[in-house]
Amino acid sequence: MYRILSPLAFLAAIVFCTMPSHAATPPWRPVNASGPHGIVPSHASPFARSGSGNLVYHSGGSVQTGTKTTYAIYWNPWGATDDASYQSTINTYFSNVAAASGAASNVYDVDTQYYQNIGSTAYITYAETSAGSGTDTTTPSSSGCSSTAGGTLGCVSDAQMQQEVLNYVHANNLPEGLGHEYFVFLGNGVSTCSGSSCFVSQFCAYHGSFTDSSTGQTVLYANMPYAGYSLSACGSGQYPNGDSAADSTINVTSHEANETITDPLGNAWYDRTGYEIGDKCAWNFGTALGGVSGKEYNQVINGHDYYLQQEWSNKNSGCVLHM
Repeated sequence: MYRILSPLAFLAAIVFCTMPSHAATPPWRPVNASGPHGIVPSHASPFARSGSGNLVYHSGGSVQTGTKTTYAIYWNPWGATDDASYQSTINTYFSNVAAASGAASNVYDVDTQYYQNIGSTAYITYAETSAGSGTDTTTPSSSGCSSTAGGTLGCVSDAQMQQEVLNYVHANNLPEGLGHEYFVFLGNGVSTCSGSSCFVSQFCAYHGSFTDSSTGQTVLYANMPYAGYSLSACGSGQYPNGDSAADSTINVTSHEANETITDPLGNAWYDRTGYEIGDKCAWNFGTALGGVSGKEYNQVINGHDYYLQQEWSNKNSGCVLHM
């Protein structure tokens, strides 16, 4: 079943109760293709990191200009679960990122140096809005993959992930197009793969796109497994909100969100080896602003503390936490 909550309704509920890859050759990054790109490599994966040189704009490539809207879908097939703290911490993050729109003090501002040139030049703006969250307990008819590295309840393929997003969008009459992204957060114990690359063994998250054949419109999505299932593979190491699963998932959510903003279709900004803005800085957190060991933070977004990876800045020719 589907259930969607507005941000206000969600907060009220709280009162009563996230190949390109980092593979050296070739990068898992289907340029100008649907499907996954911009994966976050797990600590367990052998993928190399950092890419080569600055990001390069590929003529005619699309970025997310104007206001971007994010949607959180909590998908718990095969009886999987996550807790209220996990969902509320992630939803609050999306709300805080939106509330801080226009600020020059967090990683989302790094995106504003990039642009698209389709007819005329249009720079990215830091303008985010959160459309709330929904839950779904629907279980696919069968596992779409066989990996148990990321959980033993079942395994979701990329094709099943895309179908889940499409079902959710149609069931709730939600918008499609480049201004909207659907983050699908899988429940604890659900594994997921794209081809032979799987959660925990190779990746911690990825983003992608596909075309809705019924409307002809592009749909943007991100596959966000439960990072807390294996903190040794996908943990951020610092948990300022006191929820190691949510804090770690938020870190890779930021990675995928910023890559979607600068390269939603895999045809805009990436370096000569195929690495996007987040790929080049994966697991690079820079200097903490404060906090105690285990709860350090390097970002304050709308008054809330987070520990997020840096993003690549062409202006700095390196990884930064803000401009």
